[in-house]
Amino acid sequence: MKVVVTGRSLSMKDVIDVAKNRASVVISAESKANIKKSRDYVLRLLREGKIVYGLTTGFGKFSDTLISAEDAKELQLNLIRSHACGVGQHLSENIVRATLLLRINSLALGYSGIRLESVETMIEMLNKDVIPVIPEKGSLGASGDLAPLAHLALVLIGEGEAFYKGKKMNGKQAMKKAGITPITLEAKEGLALINGTQVMTAIGVLACWEAMKLLKWADCIAALTMEALAGIRDAFDPITHLVRPHKGQLETVAVIRRMIKNSQLTTKQGEVRVQDAYSIRCIPQVHGASKDAVSYIIKGLDIEMNSATDNPLIFADDDLVISGGNFHGQPIALSMDFLSISMAELANISERRTERLVNPQLNHNLPPFLTLKGGKNSGFMIAQYAAAALVSENKSLSHPASVDSIPSSANQEDHVSMGTIAARKAYQIIENAYYVLAIEWICASQAIDFLDSEKLGDGSRWMYQKMREKVKFFQEDRVLSKEFVKVVEMMKDETLFSELEQTWFVNNEEEI
Repeated sequence: MKVVVTGRSLSMKDVIDVAKNRASVVISAESKANIKKSRDYVLRLLREGKIVYGLTTGFGKFSDTLISAEDAKELQLNLIRSHACGVGQHLSENIVRATLLLRINSLALGYSGIRLESVETMIEMLNKDVIPVIPEKGSLGASGDLAPLAHLALVLIGEGEAFYKGKKMNGKQAMKKAGITPITLEAKEGLALINGTQVMTAIGVLACWEAMKLLKWADCIAALTMEALAGIRDAFDPITHLVRPHKGQLETVAVIRRMIKNSQLTTKQGEVRVQDAYSIRCIPQVHGASKDAVSYIIKGLDIEMNSATDNPLIFADDDLVISGGNFHGQPIALSMDFLSISMAELANISERRTERLVNPQLNHNLPPFLTLKGGKNSGFMIAQYAAAALVSENKSLSHPASVDSIPSSANQEDHVSMGTIAARKAYQIIENAYYVLAIEWICASQAIDFLDSEKLGDGSRWMYQKMREKVKFFQEDRVLSKEFVKVVEMMKDETLFSELEQTWFVNNEEEI
C-alpha cells in the first residue's frame, strides 16, 4: 500500500491508510521540482540580502528585528527549541502519523522554501516508524500549530522524544535505530516546519472518519430500538420525507426502511398509539442533520489537507514573498465546533431512546430496566446513568472553542482560532458518543429477548445477531463496563463495519 504525495490530491482515505494502516509514502517528481525551485529562490534572496520575514528577521513581535546571514541557521534552531512548549498527554501515534503526512503534503506544494532533503527525511521517518512525541495542549491555532509542530521538528533534528516501533525514547536514539540522519536546519526551514494547521487538521480527519462510521451505526441501532418499542413505521413513509428532501434525512429514512423490512414488531399509526416520541419519530431528521453537517465538514478538510498554510509563502515564478495568514486555523476551528455539536446531538437522541427502553412508564410493557428480577437485579438502570453522564459531558465539551481568542506575541498576533482545542474536543465527543450508542444497542438487544427476535426486520435481526455473538443476554446482573468496551470495539472494527456498509448501505433495493 503506497500513497503518492503531490500536495494537491491527498484524500481522507489516504490519511487513514497512512495513519492507521501504515501505508508507505512517496513524493511525486513534480513536487520535488517545485520544492527545489522554491528553495533556489530562497537562496537567491539570501544572497541579495533581501528583508524577508522569518528569513532575515525574527518572529512574531520580533518581525522588525533584522538577523544577519551568519545567524540565520541559529535563528531556525532557536525557533524550534523555544516554540516546543506543549504540555499534557501526548497525541496518539495515529494522529502524529497523520500530522506528518499532512505537513509533508503541504510542503510538497513548493511554497515554503524548505530543502528537498528535509522533506525526504520526514518521509523516511514516517516510513520507518519514527513517530515524534507531541504533547496535546499548547496550540492557539494561529500562527498555526506552532507548539505541537515544534515538537515534531525536534525529532527531525535529533532532539525531543519519539516512538520507534512503538517504544518511547529520545529523538536522537530513535533516528539512529531507524538508520535516519537528522537534519541541520538551514534558513527558513524552522518556520516552514512549524507554521501550519496540520495538527488540528489531522485530528479533524481522524475524528470525521470515526464520525462517518458512527452515523451509520446510529441509524441501524435506532432501527433496532424502534422495533423493541413497537415503533410506528408510518413516520418513515417516503412521502413525508420527499417534501423536505435534505440529503441526510433521505439517506437515514432509506436505511431505517431497509432495516425494518419484513418486521412484525413495528406498528401502524393508531394501532398501539397515534404518535411516537420525537426520539423515535424524528430519527431521520436528527441523524440526517448530523450527516449533512459531517459532509460539509469533510469538504472543508479536503481543501485544508491540500493547502499551503505556511508564512511567508514563496512564489518563485512571480518573484514574490508574501506574509499572509494561511496559517490561521479559523476554517478548521469552526468546522470542528460544528462537528462537536452534530455528534453531541447524535448521542443526545440515543440516550433518550435508551431511557425509553429502560423506563417502565415508557417502554411499552417491557420489564422495568430490562431485567427479569427487578429489585434483586438493577438491570440497565445505571447503564442509562452512564449514557446520561456522557451526554452531559458532551454538552459541556460542545461549547465552541472558536469564539474565544487571546492576543499573543505582544498583540502582534491579536486574533487566534483555538482550532486545535476545537478538534481535540470533537474527537473526545465522538469517543463518548460511541459508548452512548453502544449502551443503546445493548439495551435494545436485551429488550428484543423479551419479545421475539424472529419477528425482527431483516436488518434489525442482523444487528441483534451481531450483538449476541459478543454479548449474551443478561439473566442476572453482571459488570456492564466490560460489555460496553466489547461493543465499542465491535463498532470500530473495520471488517465488521465494512460488512455493515456492504449489507445495509448499498442501493440494492427501491430507494426514496
